[in-house]
Amino acid sequence: MQGIDDLDTPAILIDAARAEANIMKAQAHADRHGLKLRPHIKTHKLPYWAKKQVAAGAVGITCQKIGEAEVMADAGLSDIFLPYNILGRAKLERLKALHGRITLSVTADSRETLEGLVATFTDAGHPLPVLVECDTGMGRCGVQSVAEALALAKVIDQAKGLRFGGLMTYPAAGRAAEAEAWLVGAKQTLTASGLACDCISSGGTPDMWRSGEDSVVTEYRPGTYIYLDRYQVAKGVGTLDDCALTVLATVVSHPTPARAILDSGSKALSSDTLGLPEFGELLGMPGARVTGLSEEHGTVTLGNGASLRIGERVRVVPDHCCVVTNLFDQVHLIDGDKVLETLPVVARGRMG
Repeated sequence: MQGIDDLDTPAILIDAARAEANIMKAQAHADRHGLKLRPHIKTHKLPYWAKKQVAAGAVGITCQKIGEAEVMADAGLSDIFLPYNILGRAKLERLKALHGRITLSVTADSRETLEGLVATFTDAGHPLPVLVECDTGMGRCGVQSVAEALALAKVIDQAKGLRFGGLMTYPAAGRAAEAEAWLVGAKQTLTASGLACDCISSGGTPDMWRSGEDSVVTEYRPGTYIYLDRYQVAKGVGTLDDCALTVLATVVSHPTPARAILDSGSKALSSDTLGLPEFGELLGMPGARVTGLSEEHGTVTLGNGASLRIGERVRVVPDHCCVVTNLFDQVHLIDGDKVLETLPVVARGRMG
């Protein structure tokens, strides 16, 4: 069996036992609180893990792009949510073809998006569920008021080939209470207008653990929970011992006692820090932080008398594992120092 020492660097390592434990922990939480879990595959982009998430009890999966959904459908995943505004003839035709193969749902936050969906989906016997996306504080996509949500819900409800599927949001981190209040008001307004709101879908790994049985949210779309990263640790979701993804790197230079250089720069670790002051930290080496990145070099600042050797291989816990996954063509599932399996990241680079 191949070992970690046989791998070239940089490389992504996935501790299989940790990832599976994270899956089971989240599913148990969802079950305990009566939540449906619909994991976002943007973190791993692998049918391998998507199938394990569904086997653990997830109702389906979430994809952000049609290309990702096509890959997952080809692999046998049969219930997919696409919380994205789909625009343009080419994308709409692909969406229609996908709707003919699997159980599919989408979102919309404008009449322009709905016009394309209404024109494309005309079969009353097989309507496409459409949820209204709501901006509950994130400041990204989503209607800005309950009145707008109601107006779009009515358009969907009256369209022959569409079905109103409920409300969807991606709340700002740490502002779940604000999102809850917004959604409660929206549901009350929709119900008073005769529109059933059976599904209210929310997302974000950190706030999922604060969700309770009294929430108006019926479905949760966590992504990062399967691997975790430094950002999630900083938010109290877990510890470094729960982080399943690390980047295997080699020390290629040690110019000063306090500075070492890795063969892993922004093309391996990503410059997306999610607001953290560094780019990663070395597993098992307290105080060793990746403090700078150029394209192919990662600068490690050492403290407390720590040192590295040129040629030494280290494992880096990144700040944001989702974008790191997207930088590699393959990942290596490991058990200790053993490589269990190497998987191609098949949904990486899929457009649309």
